[in-house]
Amino acid sequence: MSEAKFQPTGESVAAFIVSIGHAKKEADAWVLVDLFKEVTGHEPKMWYPSIIGFGDYHWVYESGREGDSALLAFSPRKAKISLYLEPAFPEREELLTRLGKHTTGKSCVYVNKLADVDMDVLKAMLEASLRYTLEQHPEVEVKGS
Repeated sequence: MSEAKFQPTGESVAAFIVSIGHAKKEADAWVLVDLFKEVTGHEPKMWYPSIIGFGDYHWVYESGREGDSALLAFSPRKAKISLYLEPAFPEREELLTRLGKHTTGKSCVYVNKLADVDMDVLKAMLEASLRYTLEQHPEVEVKGS
């Protein structure tokens, strides 16, 4: 089996954020770094290829496929900011109705800029997603909680 591509890269988070080349996206990225650190208690790490992740855990599917993932993560892309959340946490749909301007994918929530969303609702989403992930993986230790 091939090696998983989604893993920490060791690259600098600060260098990545500065390389975005868009002042507002950079500013939003720093706000998100602080928020994700507050929620998880973990320092940010770069994950392949351009994702800023916080904490990590190991998962194994019933099929035997396994890998590692960040507890919470985001990527400040040129078009939109991608927020990587647990797709199955119970409060997800209700919180999304109150978040503000966004679109969704299976496990991502996409926002153009943080000014478009309610930051208290976003924080509640991060906390609910993290709580659900930890319930599914009780072996994971979270700092500062």
